[in-house]
Amino acid sequence: MSRIWDISPPLRADSPVFPGDTPYSQRWHAQFGEKCPVNVATLTFTAHLGAHADAPLHYSADGATAGALDLTPYLGPCRVIHAIGCGPLIRWEHLAGFTKSLPPRVLVRTCERAPVDRWDPGFTAFAPETLEKLADLGVKLVGLDTASIDPATSKTLDSHRVALRRDLRILENLVLDAVPAGDYELIALPLKLMTADASPVRAVLRSLT
Repeated sequence: MSRIWDISPPLRADSPVFPGDTPYSQRWHAQFGEKCPVNVATLTFTAHLGAHADAPLHYSADGATAGALDLTPYLGPCRVIHAIGCGPLIRWEHLAGFTKSLPPRVLVRTCERAPVDRWDPGFTAFAPETLEKLADLGVKLVGLDTASIDPATSKTLDSHRVALRRDLRILENLVLDAVPAGDYELIALPLKLMTADASPVRAVLRSLT
C-alpha cells in the first residue's frame, strides 16, 4: 500500500507571510445554533499563504493566472533532494550528486524544521544558475521548503526571471521535515483562481511502491 506524506503547512493566524502581506484571518458568517443549522466561515489571506503555486502573473505583468495553469507539472514523478544547511542559495554543487535521471519535478529540503509559525528573513533560495541547469535536464517544476525561490531582500527576482524564461512552475513553503530523500509521486494542484497571481495547494507526496 502506498504511503502518503502531507507536505503542506497548517493555515492559521500565526502562519508566516512576507512582511506587509495579508495574514490568515477567519470570521464566522453564520454559526450553528437554535436558529442556524450550519457553520459558515469567511476567510481572508494572501494567495501566497502556506504551500502555494506561484503563477507567472506573480512575476510578469502579462503572465498566466493561477486558474489558467496547465495542471500537468503539478502531478507526477518527483525527486526530493536534501540540501539542509546549504546556506543562502541552493547552488548546483548541493544537488549535483542527485541529478542522474531526474524526473520532471524537483523539491529541495533546506530546513531541519520548516518555520511554519514564524517569519524567517534569512531563508534559503535558489541560485538562478541552478534553475537553468535543472531546466536543461528537463525539469518542469521546482519547489522548496522556504518562502520564495529568491532571497527575501531581492529586488530583481533573478530566479523568478529564470522560471519565467524557462517556463518552470514553482511551489513554495512546503514542509519536507519528515520526507526522506528519494523519488515520489507529487500531487499539488492549484485552485482554479482565474484572476489570481498564485494559489494555495494541498501538497502531498505518495510513495512509488
